[in-house]
Amino acid sequence: MFTSPLFLCIIERPRIIIYVDWLGRRYRDNILKLYKGEKMANTTFDGPVRSKNGFQNIGPGATTNATLATDLTVADNAGRIFAIDPAATPTALTIPAIVSTADSAVAGPGSDPNNANTIGTTFEILFKDNFTGTIKTASTDDKFVGSVMIGVDDGAKKAFVPAAANNEVNLNGEAGAGNATTGGLKGSRIKFTAVAANLYMVEGLLIGDGTIATPFDTQ
Repeated sequence: MFTSPLFLCIIERPRIIIYVDWLGRRYRDNILKLYKGEKMANTTFDGPVRSKNGFQNIGPGATTNATLATDLTVADNAGRIFAIDPAATPTALTIPAIVSTADSAVAGPGSDPNNANTIGTTFEILFKDNFTGTIKTASTDDKFVGSVMIGVDDGAKKAFVPAAANNEVNLNGEAGAGNATTGGLKGSRIKFTAVAANLYMVEGLLIGDGTIATPFDTQ
């Protein structure tokens, strides 16, 4: 049972016994619909969300796809796998500028749900075919930290770490046999996570060929 100045609610799983306001009027329809499992729209929580039985990210919206140059957005791509099947080269992908705005001092208790802060957002890219092009930050103030591994099928592999000024990844997967030195062959994947103001953590496994070299560069 829980109470508030307006409502009294007694719940006995798996059904609701009674739901009344402070005048004793019953309101059951909307509560029963929610209890049975209605679809939820974009929802913001102020505390950690926990599940003791896992989370499932399913359906066509779990991935997004493209064939040409694309500017990724938080609304359309964050938290999803972005699968690209390039139809032309060179191709450029851009990840959004990091927004690190603090909550307003008058926003009230907890975090402001209207704050556009993007710290923690992730952008994971899967290359469904050989890719030649760049992945860069929309803001040149945003930099990279972390590492990526480039491996040659049944051959050499090496990890590369971005320099302090790096904010671009150059891939040459369509360069031909022995020349895909910075990765980008079919099956390569890379992930970017906004971890702080002006800082993306980058991680991934890129498939290359020939004498592998760093994919990191500066715009």
